[in-house]
Amino acid sequence: NILKKIHIEYDSNFDIETLAKQMHMSIPTFHRNFKSMTGYSPIQYIKNIRLNKAKVLLDVEWYSVKEAAQNVWYTSQSQFSREYKRYFGNPPISDSKK
Repeated sequence: NILKKIHIEYDSNFDIETLAKQMHMSIPTFHRNFKSMTGYSPIQYIKNIRLNKAKVLLDVEWYSVKEAAQNVWYTSQSQFSREYKRYFGNPPISDSKK
């Protein structure tokens, strides 16, 4: 199941074309079915999973912002910080214990 794969392998580089092929669907069909099932586009869903995992890493695991960003597949700490703030309403540094 693709959702299970995303939750387990959140720190992997997902390619929508590959995910669609694994489901034996065209990209538009995969996108439409995914959104009808989750309410999100595949990319937005993956981003939400990663940001929620990063919040746990910051709150519970005591990761630094840089470590959390890298752990959930963000190559740019500034992009991670912007998206984190947009999603949670506050910057990741406010949730970091380090």
